[in-house]
Amino acid sequence: MRWGVPIAAVVVVGAAVGTGPVIAAVQGDPALPERTAQQLLAEVAKNASRAEPPAMSGTVVETASLGLPALPATTGVSSSPFALLSGSHTLKVWYGGDDRVRLALPGQMSETDLISTGHGEAWLWQSGTNTATRYKLDGPAGAHAIPTPSVLPTARTPEDLAGELLKAAGQDTAVGVENGQHVAGRAAYQLVLTPKVATSLVGKVTVALDGETYIPLRVQVYAKGTAEPAFEVGFTQVAFTTPAPENFAFTPPAGAKVEDKTLGAGDGGPGDEVVAGAKAGQQAKAGARTHGTGWGTIAELPFSPENLAPSTPSKRLGAGKFGDTDPSKLADSLLKSAKRVSGPWGSGRVIESKLVSALLTDDGRLLIGAVTPEALTEAAGRR
Repeated sequence: MRWGVPIAAVVVVGAAVGTGPVIAAVQGDPALPERTAQQLLAEVAKNASRAEPPAMSGTVVETASLGLPALPATTGVSSSPFALLSGSHTLKVWYGGDDRVRLALPGQMSETDLISTGHGEAWLWQSGTNTATRYKLDGPAGAHAIPTPSVLPTARTPEDLAGELLKAAGQDTAVGVENGQHVAGRAAYQLVLTPKVATSLVGKVTVALDGETYIPLRVQVYAKGTAEPAFEVGFTQVAFTTPAPENFAFTPPAGAKVEDKTLGAGDGGPGDEVVAGAKAGQQAKAGARTHGTGWGTIAELPFSPENLAPSTPSKRLGAGKFGDTDPSKLADSLLKSAKRVSGPWGSGRVIESKLVSALLTDDGRLLIGAVTPEALTEAAGRR
């Protein structure tokens, strides 16, 4: 886990700030000394350059209200990736340095935990199925960049999302600063990123930075014309102190099914998931291209709903992990809400949400971006 925002992202936003005036801190009784956007970004850059993030623990809540159609019901654990597309979900995090990390995703009457003990091993515990998987590591955990297994598919922290959003900011972004914010009981500064791109569905993005450590505490993404965030991830409780050692120790309870796997050994461990994901990503990248830049970026890649259909029931994504939900059911649900569109480029179906639009053309292309459907259809005509 890395809690800093990439330095490159900070440089990009810094360039945007330099192109226009920076909004001063709001009037009133600020809880913190006033800082400009440039000063705040410089502090964030220091965090990003540190070899080790600070020890900490906390509770993160993710809330999504994207305006999607009703999604297929999930059974089993609530850590299904489809469940995270709507409603609120909680993630608990602990970081103690020396490769000691713990993530816990509570579910209904269950919990999924990923624990890196710092002793060359990591445990994945699923209380719902009473199973524990021990992954052996050849060297420090950090050297392997341990991926989050698919049972924690979108377990994210505000730092992760802040980094990605700051990368998108550039010359087409107005950047402001607000003081007097309080997040998780801590005084915070708030960066406000406002896209200038007319076709963007994003109205603004706010990134709350802890007033003492300058670590992102909360990220909120607002759709245009809305007063409430369509997506939010942030700490509801956080402490920048070293967690107790017992948080990183794990002993399977009596009666639990225990499996042993080695990272990247071809036995279905998380290392194999990364290899498979990398190959799939390379294949998709070979036929992909982008239109536009910054907030107006549209990704185009070969795609068909049939790609999501499993060849056999046993190969269904998430079989045994996510209950009866699979990608083909999600695709069917979304496509039922799609609108037929056509133009000189051909015809297809558009799926709209508050923050993202997707165009699936009849000639086998998927165009997707945080832009209006009109922007997608225009891009579809560019050959």
